[in-house]
Amino acid sequence: MAKNRKDPAKIKLRQPDRSPPTEKTLLDIAQERSLFDQAARRERELAGSSKSSSSSSPGARDGEDDDDGKLSPGAERFLDALLWTTTLAILHSTFDVLVMNQYGTVIKWEKVVANAGRAWCAFFFLFYVLHPHEANQTLLPGLPRRFQRPLRQLLFFGMSCAAGCALVYITNSKGYLYNMKRAPPLGCLWVWAVVELDLVWAVPSLLVTGLYLWMNGFSIK
Repeated sequence: MAKNRKDPAKIKLRQPDRSPPTEKTLLDIAQERSLFDQAARRERELAGSSKSSSSSSPGARDGEDDDDGKLSPGAERFLDALLWTTTLAILHSTFDVLVMNQYGTVIKWEKVVANAGRAWCAFFFLFYVLHPHEANQTLLPGLPRRFQRPLRQLLFFGMSCAAGCALVYITNSKGYLYNMKRAPPLGCLWVWAVVELDLVWAVPSLLVTGLYLWMNGFSIK
């Protein structure tokens, strides 16, 4: 069935309505709320943050991570003292057992452990105060820094000579009960003092002990 079509010549033409809108448009609302300015400011912020993140190198970030994981000097000093003094306490137990075995006494392990615990407390205090460390560079306040290390070396030199000579004396002159109490801690102090010394100080300290042994006619027991 054919549709009736209007003749184009009979259709009246007219201009579209060009009058401005009577209500606010989306553009007007965006301008009133400064949405365009906010969007531009946000784009600038994002661009700045991306540049700063790209400019930071991986090496710098790794360095920051390393700094975060590094212990403080005080914590390192405490752990260092704990490790050293625990080793000295074990050495004290070894000397204790050797002295008991030398004199043929029954080894009482609870006594060995108790002696090692008391010795550890004393060793920890001495080591924490005297051992040179980044967090403990000043031994004597008021003394110039360049004299701090020689002072420590002189102190450990005296400790080595005193502990070595005392150990030689008591093992040659005192009874077994005295030796069982005094020989292990003196032996530990002697070993620690020699370890702390530089070679130019350690060798003379051992020579002093050897000279004391020879001059008094003692022997190594």
